[in-house]
Amino acid sequence: MPGQHAPSRRAAESKGDLRERAILDTCEALLADKGYDAMTVGDIAQGAGITRGALYFYFGSKQEVVTGLVARTVEHLWERSRATAEAAEPHEAIASAMRRTVELWNEHGLVMRTAIDLSLTVPEIGALWNRTADLFVGAITAVLERAGVQPGGEPEQASAMARALCWMIERNFYHASQESRQSLQNASATCEHIWLISAGLA
Repeated sequence: MPGQHAPSRRAAESKGDLRERAILDTCEALLADKGYDAMTVGDIAQGAGITRGALYFYFGSKQEVVTGLVARTVEHLWERSRATAEAAEPHEAIASAMRRTVELWNEHGLVMRTAIDLSLTVPEIGALWNRTADLFVGAITAVLERAGVQPGGEPEQASAMARALCWMIERNFYHASQESRQSLQNASATCEHIWLISAGLA
């Protein structure tokens, strides 16, 4: 009967989710231990406690595993961007955005840097990263407009300023996250100050 098979199917899906999470967690650990170039599909499978054949059921290559890891990580950044865009008060929105972005870079800085490094050569990662940037630009634009910056794409208008701020934050966090948590905090404070000045709030 159909009802008899449903529980086992749900259990199999749950087991699959756990395996996929183990694969992605292992990939993130190996990025720290070996780096992208040195790690292999065999390393990932061994760390996840599965065979290479089982890994290929979920991902077709090392590149696909890393793409999946980037996708999982930037999903958190998308959530943070949406939360920022919905915050009503510009000062608090800016502080909250920077705080949450620092948290993500502290937790997953290596994945973020790998995404940036591979975004020009791996189209899927490039698309994910560009979508992330576009969402963050949209959130920054919304905050600038609420603070009174004129809407539009001219150099002194909100969307153009937001794009420049987004890529400034990305590059500063990329470098600072390789140094120390304090360097990342300092970079965040500087970027926040520049954002406040841009919004006319400093």
